[in-house]
Amino acid sequence: DVQLQASGGGLVQPGDSLRLSCVASGITLGAFNMCWVRQAPGKGPEQISSINRSGEHTWYSDSVKGRFTTSRDDAAMYLQMGNLKPEDTAVYYCSTASIFNGDYYFPSRGDYRGQETQVTVSS
Repeated sequence: DVQLQASGGGLVQPGDSLRLSCVASGITLGAFNMCWVRQAPGKGPEQISSINRSGEHTWYSDSVKGRFTTSRDDAAMYLQMGNLKPEDTAVYYCSTASIFNGDYYFPSRGDYRGQETQVTVSS
């Protein structure tokens, strides 16, 4: 049984930082290209980053570029979020990402999607 679990979310103030983690059971995370996706209230999913298996290739959406950094090691994938803004409020989840479009990896229907963690940025 494959499970991905995101953790590390919480309630923070604008300008604060958070670090999300994504761990897996039932699969070897290092065998997969991965991504982070978020969904804000009332909006559709937005992929915000991807990282290849080796960790050498990363991609960020314009909405988070320069503020968020994704990385990985043998145990997990991470999303270091800095200078958080109210518009970053969303549920965040990790996913395997098997399709490459020339710029970044993104999930197909067959990819594994993790359980979410809530990030709320509010003063």
